[in-house]
Amino acid sequence: MTAAALLVLADGRFPAGGHAHSGGAEAAVKAGRITDAASLEAFCRGRLHTAGLVAAALAAAAAAGADPALLDAAADARTPSPALRATSRRLGRQLLRAARATWPGDELDAVAQGFPKGAHQPVVLGLTARAAGLGPADAAYCALYESVSGPATAVVRLLSLDPFEATAVLARLAPELDRVADRAVASAAAVPAEGADALPAASAPLLEIGAQAHAAWPVRLFAS
Repeated sequence: MTAAALLVLADGRFPAGGHAHSGGAEAAVKAGRITDAASLEAFCRGRLHTAGLVAAALAAAAAAGADPALLDAAADARTPSPALRATSRRLGRQLLRAARATWPGDELDAVAQGFPKGAHQPVVLGLTARAAGLGPADAAYCALYESVSGPATAVVRLLSLDPFEATAVLARLAPELDRVADRAVASAAAVPAEGADALPAASAPLLEIGAQAHAAWPVRLFAS
């Protein structure tokens, strides 16, 4: 494993397209569920233990070498919202473009050829980590950090929240992120014996409902 590769992959400047997405924060701000640092922390905590956990487990399993087709179907089944499924595949395509340019390899090429509509982003993230010489835990951490840092960054723009406060939210969530990463990696390790049923299927109904409503807005700052 190379720590430098992990830094590159987790860097917000890596051209994976995530900067255009709020992770549901824009809809939550409009609905009044995020109004300040405290409510942002509550939102991120909920996202960490639901959508974040699912994404981290999928990414960890992909990094461990599980069948991408199996994982992609599992991601589909765990994403009820058509808007979120479309967003995940769009982000997967963008990430795959960046990954193939940065860490070219046969596995990434095979995904590009085998998923003409794009594979789900967490699956591509895990395969990218694998191509970069990283392991399942690294992939899980990247997925979890994305799941909370994206909304935090978006809320700084949406509410003009003090960026120091947003960063403090992420720092306070760090111990929980560690625990969720351990759970994600453990579930991914069970996939060879138990199949996709070993992966968590934590739901976040408000994220799903908010995504569908957000997709229909005529004007919005973020793509999702």
